[in-house]
Amino acid sequence: MEREAMDLGVYAARARTGPCFVCAYLDGDLDYQHELVYEDEAHVAFLDRWPTVPGKVLVAPKAHIEHVVRDLDEAAFRALMLVVRRVALAVEDVFAPERTYLLSLGSQQGNAHVHWHIAGLPLGVPYEHQQFHALMTENGVLAPTPEQSVAMGTRLREAIAGGQHPEQGQM
Repeated sequence: MEREAMDLGVYAARARTGPCFVCAYLDGDLDYQHELVYEDEAHVAFLDRWPTVPGKVLVAPKAHIEHVVRDLDEAAFRALMLVVRRVALAVEDVFAPERTYLLSLGSQQGNAHVHWHIAGLPLGVPYEHQQFHALMTENGVLAPTPEQSVAMGTRLREAIAGGQHPEQGQM
């Protein structure tokens, strides 16, 4: 996949003044479409629109929650983290990364809806291009074709459905 520059000004304006991107996606807003990877009654996971690594997925509660620790009771937090783990295991099954990064980003100033980034670091990335460098859109984003996104989504959904991880039965 080719890497392309990202217009950070346009992105920041969208994140800070547009609708909540998770809620807009869930409402079916065509400007906020993503390739679905997983969904249950309380959570959703979809491919990142601006991935910095192949198969980067976002996981979010469907309810508009803005604080990952204080707005979720223990049961809701555990349920969300089990979904994050389940999806992360699928990312590992499909992309065989060297390491899987899990981050909850956003702020009250933009992208306030709680969401977790699941990013599998591809094998062979030089150390100086790993960690935060690998996740920063300032270093460019991948531009998968619609067909590539559908194929990645299909592979991830199949890995989630076929996962044999014992904890998955508890969801």
